[in-house]
Amino acid sequence: MHFTKMHGAGNDYLYVDCFAEPIPIDAPGLARRMSDRRQGVGGDGLILICPTDRADAEMRMYNADGSPSEMCGNGIRCVAKYLHDHGVVRRSPLSIESAGRIYTLELKTPHGSVESVRVDMGEPILTPAAIPTNLRSPAGPDEPVVDVPITVDGREFRVTAVSMGNPHCVTFDVEATNDNVWSIGPLLETDQRFPQRVNCEFVTVISRHELRQRTWERGSGETHACGTGACAVCVAGVLTGRTDRNVLIHLLGGDLSIEWNEVNNHVYMTGPAVEVFNGHWPD
Repeated sequence: MHFTKMHGAGNDYLYVDCFAEPIPIDAPGLARRMSDRRQGVGGDGLILICPTDRADAEMRMYNADGSPSEMCGNGIRCVAKYLHDHGVVRRSPLSIESAGRIYTLELKTPHGSVESVRVDMGEPILTPAAIPTNLRSPAGPDEPVVDVPITVDGREFRVTAVSMGNPHCVTFDVEATNDNVWSIGPLLETDQRFPQRVNCEFVTVISRHELRQRTWERGSGETHACGTGACAVCVAGVLTGRTDRNVLIHLLGGDLSIEWNEVNNHVYMTGPAVEVFNGHWPD
């Protein structure tokens, strides 16, 4: 089976072109084997690029532990690059389906191949039941969960819950040290107040237009970038009054520019997409 390794700001996945290859029978098991950084290829997960009648392509994503995920902002940019650079679909904008939602992507090709992509991530989901989270705002059961206090491992945190097609828990009041990210992240990921588990963002505010972010992703552990997480951080920054609607976010693997448009309520993410290498997997 032919595969391609790609990354968006260091968030690396293994991609299989299912326009040319059969869709794997056991995609979760394949994701676990290929993602292993010692006995496999190594990556944050597996992404299948599949035909669909609803868009130019469909993205099917599996985390490193084999669990499916609804959306990956860095991954979908790389899908767009693969489609263009490998001649599967060469146009801009592209439409890509993920978990039933259609995303529009504008390709930046200053030297012929895709270097960066701007993704319309759609509207953020803020209703607690739709995220989903069992947390509730003091303002009412359907109001956004913004800076709500929770206790984890005997410590109190203030969190903001946002879904960008997948659930996120954003906190600004925790120093993003290895100890905090690696110890608090797994506890938040599996906290019963997030019934489908959750991605956890630890954020440092540099200014109203600039932030630093580390993410513990459900099913993958800490990743060097999280595109949907960066979008959730921008939304949370606005809701808590900490940032403006256009922000530059520094992640371990690179930078993402995020805009939460006030007119149409859509979040836009712009960032790089890089092809690392191609190979053959023996399964």
